Amino acid sequence: MHKTSTTSAFDIRALVRKELAALEAYTPIVPFEVLSARLGLPAAQIVKLDANENPYGPAPAVIEALAEYNFYHIYPDPQQTELREALAGFVGVPAAHILPSHGADEMLDYLCRIFLAPGDAIIDCPPTFGMYSFDAQLTGAQVVEVWRQTDYSVDVEAVERTVLEQSGGRVKLLFLTSPNNPSGTWLPDADLMRLLRLPVMVVLDEAYVEFADHASRAAWVLHHENLVVLRTFSKAAGIAGLRLGYGVCPAWLMDELWKFKQPYNVNVAATVAGLASLRDLDYLRATVEKLKAERRRLVAALAALDFLQPQPSEANFVLCRVVGREAKTLKMALEQRGILVRYYNKPGLDNCIRISVGRPEQTDRLLEELQTIVAHQA
Repeated sequence: MHKTSTTSAFDIRALVRKELAALEAYTPIVPFEVLSARLGLPAAQIVKLDANENPYGPAPAVIEALAEYNFYHIYPDPQQTELREALAGFVGVPAAHILPSHGADEMLDYLCRIFLAPGDAIIDCPPTFGMYSFDAQLTGAQVVEVWRQTDYSVDVEAVERTVLEQSGGRVKLLFLTSPNNPSGTWLPDADLMRLLRLPVMVVLDEAYVEFADHASRAAWVLHHENLVVLRTFSKAAGIAGLRLGYGVCPAWLMDELWKFKQPYNVNVAATVAGLASLRDLDYLRATVEKLKAERRRLVAALAALDFLQPQPSEANFVLCRVVGREAKTLKMALEQRGILVRYYNKPGLDNCIRISVGRPEQTDRLLEELQTIVAHQA
């Protein structure tokens, strides 16, 4: 009998791509069950305002549709035909330009892998959503940072200059978010139009557009072959856990995406939930209006506290600079009381917290606990 050796002079780890060694893992927000165990609090006592989730959840029609669906044992439609037609009516763009995805994150992954090879580059405009640089680095591409201005607006001239300075068309993708995460800043039409004149593919992430006081630019893809607009059901529709997003793309890119995408990338539960959401737009719009009204109340209440400086926001969250105390200490004090907010301490976001807009009673509890914490620390 031959004995198989489990030792070898060869280091199997050497097969892993070398550029991944320096890659920093993306830090996601953990769910209720993990938080509950960590804090020793029942989930019902946790006020979760750290991940920009919709506190109202999906429409009742979505829950009913998921309960009534009888074909979970059948593979989903690889073309997502019914969903794309429904999205066309919602977005105002022909279905031929729409590709549903496993969350908008999947579209980011596809775009990076379609356009980027080692040695290519993206332009990122921090502070912004971390997945753009993460996905680009997974392909071996470089991340060229053009920092936002002090009011978190995109430095359009600096982006233009950077693209022109890069030799040989190395920059392939420009990632923009409107409203931006985590600042809530809107990218004006005029700025977007200027950036679309650049010889790059512009990816406009509109994850929070339903909460803005401006219209989506999804229909712009019909007139700009270098624009992709990303949308999601996670925020306004309240189904973040089912992972459903979509890209609105020029026709030529759709041809490439159909060849590239996984055939069953969107599962049937997400499809059922997405269709039910689109059939009940009155509920979606009413929920959005409630959150916008609560955002206005939250901003006013936070501004009345001398240790917080809330930034203007067109999203379902508010970024606050903490003044005269440590933001991390404040975040941890809130967490011990079962209230979760996002903490930042990096360039452009030094000593900041970001607070998702919750229900009125959640805002009330947040404000009460903030006052209690400050009184105890006085």
